[in-house]
Amino acid sequence: MATKVVALTFDGGADARGAQRIVDTLKAHGVPASFFVTGTFAKANPALIRTLAAIGPVGNHSWDHPHFPTLSDSVVRSQLSRTRDEIAASGGGEARPLFRFPFGESSPHTLALVNAEGYLTVGWTVDSLGWKGTSGGQSVTKVADRVVAARTPGEIVLMHLGGHPSDNSTLDADALPTIITRLRAAGYSFVTLDQLR
Repeated sequence: MATKVVALTFDGGADARGAQRIVDTLKAHGVPASFFVTGTFAKANPALIRTLAAIGPVGNHSWDHPHFPTLSDSVVRSQLSRTRDEIAASGGGEARPLFRFPFGESSPHTLALVNAEGYLTVGWTVDSLGWKGTSGGQSVTKVADRVVAARTPGEIVLMHLGGHPSDNSTLDADALPTIITRLRAAGYSFVTLDQLR
Protein backbone atom coordinates (compact mmCIF):
# COMPACT_ATOMS: atom_id res chain seq x y z
CA MET A 1 0.00 0.00 0.00
CA ALA A 2 1.39 3.37 -1.03
CA THR A 3 -1.29 5.66 0.38
CA LYS A 4 -0.28 7.29 3.64
CA VAL A 5 -3.25 6.22 5.74
CA VAL A 6 -3.56 4.95 9.30
CA ALA A 7 -6.38 2.96 10.87
CA LEU A 8 -6.80 3.73 14.56
CA THR A 9 -8.45 0.82 16.38
CA PHE A 10 -9.64 0.67 19.96
CA ASP A 11 -10.49 -2.47 21.93
CA GLY A 12 -13.12 -2.40 24.67
CA GLY A 13 -13.27 -5.18 27.22
CA ALA A 14 -12.49 -4.40 30.82
CA ASP A 15 -13.86 -0.90 31.39
CA ALA A 16 -14.59 2.36 29.58
CA ARG A 17 -12.62 4.87 31.64
CA GLY A 18 -10.85 6.44 28.67
CA ALA A 19 -13.70 6.10 26.18
CA GLN A 20 -15.38 9.48 26.50
CA ARG A 21 -12.12 11.38 26.06
CA ILE A 22 -11.23 9.19 23.09
CA VAL A 23 -14.64 9.89 21.53
CA ASP A 24 -14.29 13.63 22.21
CA THR A 25 -10.79 13.71 20.67
CA LEU A 26 -11.84 11.79 17.55
CA LYS A 27 -14.83 14.09 17.04
CA ALA A 28 -12.82 17.27 17.69
CA HIS A 29 -10.21 16.26 15.11
CA GLY A 30 -12.68 14.78 12.61
CA VAL A 31 -10.93 11.41 12.73
CA PRO A 32 -12.70 8.10 12.09
CA ALA A 33 -11.72 4.95 13.96
CA SER A 34 -12.69 1.31 14.29
CA PHE A 35 -13.63 -0.50 17.47
CA PHE A 36 -13.60 -4.06 18.79
CA VAL A 37 -15.74 -4.71 21.85
CA THR A 38 -16.62 -7.74 23.91
CA GLY A 39 -20.23 -8.70 24.46
CA THR A 40 -19.93 -7.96 28.16
CA PHE A 41 -18.56 -4.48 27.35
CA ALA A 42 -21.43 -3.81 24.93
CA LYS A 43 -23.99 -4.97 27.48
CA ALA A 44 -22.53 -2.67 30.15
CA ASN A 45 -22.17 0.37 27.85
CA PRO A 46 -25.03 0.48 25.31
CA ALA A 47 -25.07 4.28 24.97
CA LEU A 48 -21.32 4.26 24.32
CA ILE A 49 -21.71 1.55 21.67
CA ARG A 50 -24.18 3.76 19.78
CA THR A 51 -21.71 6.65 20.00
CA LEU A 52 -18.83 4.51 18.74
CA ALA A 53 -20.91 3.22 15.82
CA ALA A 54 -21.45 6.82 14.68
CA ILE A 55 -17.65 7.21 14.41
CA GLY A 56 -16.76 3.92 12.75
CA PRO A 57 -17.46 0.18 12.59
CA VAL A 58 -17.87 -1.80 15.81
CA GLY A 59 -16.37 -5.27 15.45
CA ASN A 60 -16.60 -8.46 17.49
CA HIS A 61 -13.97 -9.08 20.21
CA SER A 62 -15.61 -12.20 21.78
CA TRP A 63 -18.06 -12.33 24.67
CA ASP A 64 -15.66 -12.20 27.63
CA HIS A 65 -12.10 -12.18 26.23
CA PRO A 66 -11.08 -15.84 26.69
CA HIS A 67 -8.07 -17.62 25.19
CA PHE A 68 -9.63 -18.88 21.93
CA PRO A 69 -7.18 -21.73 21.21
CA THR A 70 -8.33 -23.41 24.47
CA LEU A 71 -12.05 -23.34 23.58
CA SER A 72 -14.27 -26.02 22.06
CA ASP A 73 -15.85 -25.35 18.66
CA SER A 74 -19.27 -24.82 20.18
CA VAL A 75 -17.95 -22.30 22.71
CA VAL A 76 -16.14 -20.37 19.96
CA ARG A 77 -19.38 -20.13 17.99
CA SER A 78 -21.28 -19.06 21.10
CA GLN A 79 -18.68 -16.38 21.88
CA LEU A 80 -19.15 -14.97 18.38
CA SER A 81 -22.94 -15.15 18.15
CA ARG A 82 -23.70 -13.80 21.62
CA THR A 83 -21.40 -10.84 21.05
CA ARG A 84 -22.78 -10.14 17.60
CA ASP A 85 -26.31 -10.11 19.03
CA GLU A 86 -25.33 -7.86 21.95
CA ILE A 87 -23.57 -5.33 19.72
CA ALA A 88 -26.65 -5.16 17.49
CA ALA A 89 -28.98 -4.88 20.50
CA SER A 90 -26.82 -2.04 21.86
CA GLY A 91 -27.16 -0.08 18.63
CA GLY A 92 -23.72 -0.91 17.25
CA GLY A 93 -24.98 -2.39 14.00
CA GLU A 94 -23.67 -5.52 12.32
CA ALA A 95 -20.36 -6.64 13.82
CA ARG A 96 -19.49 -8.88 10.90
CA PRO A 97 -17.11 -9.11 9.19
CA LEU A 98 -14.67 -7.55 11.70
CA PHE A 99 -13.24 -9.76 14.45
CA ARG A 100 -10.17 -9.44 16.64
CA PHE A 101 -8.92 -12.39 18.68
CA PRO A 102 -8.61 -11.72 22.42
CA PHE A 103 -4.90 -11.35 23.26
CA GLY A 104 -4.26 -11.72 19.51
CA GLU A 105 -4.22 -15.48 20.15
CA SER A 106 -5.38 -17.81 17.41
CA SER A 107 -4.63 -21.20 15.94
CA PRO A 108 -5.22 -22.47 12.40
CA HIS A 109 -8.32 -24.26 13.70
CA THR A 110 -9.85 -21.29 15.56
CA LEU A 111 -9.04 -19.04 12.60
CA ALA A 112 -10.92 -21.42 10.28
CA LEU A 113 -13.88 -21.51 12.70
CA VAL A 114 -14.07 -17.72 12.91
CA ASN A 115 -13.79 -17.37 9.13
CA ALA A 116 -16.57 -19.95 8.66
CA GLU A 117 -18.84 -17.73 10.77
CA GLY A 118 -18.36 -14.89 8.30
CA TYR A 119 -15.60 -12.94 10.00
CA LEU A 120 -12.39 -11.41 8.73
CA THR A 121 -9.84 -11.33 11.53
CA VAL A 122 -7.92 -8.12 12.10
CA GLY A 123 -4.65 -7.78 13.99
CA TRP A 124 -2.44 -4.72 14.24
CA THR A 125 0.91 -3.41 13.05
CA VAL A 126 1.70 -1.55 16.27
CA ASP A 127 0.49 -1.93 19.86
CA SER A 128 0.65 1.39 21.70
CA LEU A 129 1.30 -0.54 24.95
CA GLY A 130 -0.84 2.05 26.73
CA TRP A 131 -2.63 -0.87 28.40
CA LYS A 132 0.53 -1.53 30.47
CA GLY A 133 -0.10 1.74 32.31
CA THR A 134 2.29 3.92 34.21
CA SER A 135 2.96 1.03 36.59
CA GLY A 136 4.19 -0.94 33.57
CA GLY A 137 6.74 1.69 32.69
CA GLN A 138 4.69 3.48 30.04
CA SER A 139 3.92 7.19 29.70
CA VAL A 140 1.95 9.44 27.38
CA THR A 141 5.16 10.34 25.57
CA LYS A 142 6.24 6.70 25.15
CA VAL A 143 2.82 5.71 23.81
CA ALA A 144 2.75 8.56 21.28
CA ASP A 145 6.37 8.00 20.23
CA ARG A 146 5.79 4.27 19.71
CA VAL A 147 2.76 4.77 17.47
CA VAL A 148 4.30 7.59 15.44
CA ALA A 149 7.64 5.78 15.02
CA ALA A 150 5.81 2.76 13.56
CA ARG A 151 4.03 4.85 10.93
CA THR A 152 3.82 3.20 7.54
CA PRO A 153 1.15 3.29 4.84
CA GLY A 154 -1.64 1.02 6.06
CA GLU A 155 -0.59 1.14 9.72
CA ILE A 156 -3.13 -0.44 12.10
CA VAL A 157 -2.80 0.94 15.62
CA LEU A 158 -4.00 -1.05 18.64
CA MET A 159 -5.23 1.05 21.57
CA HIS A 160 -7.78 0.53 24.33
CA LEU A 161 -10.90 2.31 25.57
CA GLY A 162 -10.30 1.43 29.21
CA GLY A 163 -7.85 2.25 31.95
CA HIS A 164 -5.20 0.29 33.78
CA PRO A 165 -6.83 -1.86 36.50
CA SER A 166 -4.51 -0.83 39.33
CA ASP A 167 -2.82 2.48 38.50
CA ASN A 168 -5.97 3.89 36.81
CA SER A 169 -3.97 5.50 33.99
CA THR A 170 -5.64 6.03 30.61
CA LEU A 171 -2.54 6.50 28.51
CA ASP A 172 -4.15 5.78 25.13
CA ALA A 173 -6.81 8.44 25.73
CA ASP A 174 -4.16 10.85 27.00
CA ALA A 175 -1.81 10.31 24.05
CA LEU A 176 -4.43 10.33 21.28
CA PRO A 177 -4.44 14.09 20.51
CA THR A 178 -0.65 14.07 20.12
CA ILE A 179 -0.74 10.91 17.97
CA ILE A 180 -3.29 12.44 15.60
CA THR A 181 -1.44 15.75 15.34
CA ARG A 182 1.96 14.16 14.74
CA LEU A 183 0.71 11.64 12.18
CA ARG A 184 -1.09 14.38 10.26
CA ALA A 185 2.10 16.47 10.34
CA ALA A 186 3.87 13.49 8.75
CA GLY A 187 1.34 13.52 5.90
CA TYR A 188 -0.95 10.76 7.09
CA SER A 189 -4.74 10.68 7.03
CA PHE A 190 -7.10 8.37 8.90
CA VAL A 191 -9.43 5.64 7.69
CA THR A 192 -11.66 2.94 9.15
CA LEU A 193 -10.69 -0.70 8.68
CA ASP A 194 -13.34 -1.22 6.01
CA GLN A 195 -11.68 1.57 4.00
CA LEU A 196 -8.22 0.04 4.33
CA ARG A 197 -7.42 -1.65 1.06
